[in-house]
Amino acid sequence: MPQPNELYQTDEEVLEVVRRFESCELPTADFNHREHLLVALWHLTRAGDADALTRIRAQIGRYAAAHGVNPSLYHETVTVFWLKRVRAYLERAPAGLGLAGMVNALAAECGRSRLIFDYYSKELIDTETARREWVEPDLKPLDF
Repeated sequence: MPQPNELYQTDEEVLEVVRRFESCELPTADFNHREHLLVALWHLTRAGDADALTRIRAQIGRYAAAHGVNPSLYHETVTVFWLKRVRAYLERAPAGLGLAGMVNALAAECGRSRLIFDYYSKELIDTETARREWVEPDLKPLDF
């Protein structure tokens, strides 16, 4: 039985978010941190890390263009950080959760978008280098 704080009750609900994101139908107001995690999880369950990153980069670019969002807002270090974090979750996720269960558990574990600042200073994240390419954390190494 779903818990009151669970976001998705069925795998179909998750797939609908992915479909709406990929078709650029999902309003920007509905594409928040949790939906970014959902899309990352979905791609990582279907492709290797490098391929998932390539696909996510491209889709974020299409989505931004479709919604008039400045493409320079894309941030490589932030994207790669969260992909690494989602991959770490997937490697230890209990079997049999189903897609909705995994998305709900991931959101409960990583729903705090400011988690990245446990690893990176704002000064480093705000650099143009971090925006364009992966940079290692400066506050503590990745521990997941």
